[in-house]
Amino acid sequence: MNEKQNIELLKEKLASALRNKDVSSAIAPFADQSVMFLLPPPLRFKTGQNAPGGSGIGQWFSTFEGPIGVEYQELEITISGEVAFCHSLEHLSGKRTDGTTTEMWFRETLGLRKLNGEWKITHQHQSVPMYMDESQKAAIDLKPE
Repeated sequence: MNEKQNIELLKEKLASALRNKDVSSAIAPFADQSVMFLLPPPLRFKTGQNAPGGSGIGQWFSTFEGPIGVEYQELEITISGEVAFCHSLEHLSGKRTDGTTTEMWFRETLGLRKLNGEWKITHQHQSVPMYMDESQKAAIDLKPE
């Protein structure tokens, strides 16, 4: 398996862990020292400081009734030695325990480093565009073309 395929596999394992609400597999691809800019507040999570970790992601999983719909499209991977990044469009869907439904597309960029022979996520950035009008609302109604 080449390096690109290893990163593709990491990405698919992460998506599978999210779909199945598997906490240990969801946090496994992250380096001990990582920074995350996620969709929920705060502005930044850092490992060892305020990172969601196992308890945070477990709490998030518990807000979904059944499996979580997770898919990604247009995955692009760039590798240079021991450093890589990838970006994709992500689709998140599912029925919440409060009766609401989540259905949205967002953007994700991952920064990775090869540590002890395996790729680990050291940086995760998720975002949605916003409408640049008076509403300044997140544009969660957008879909890939």
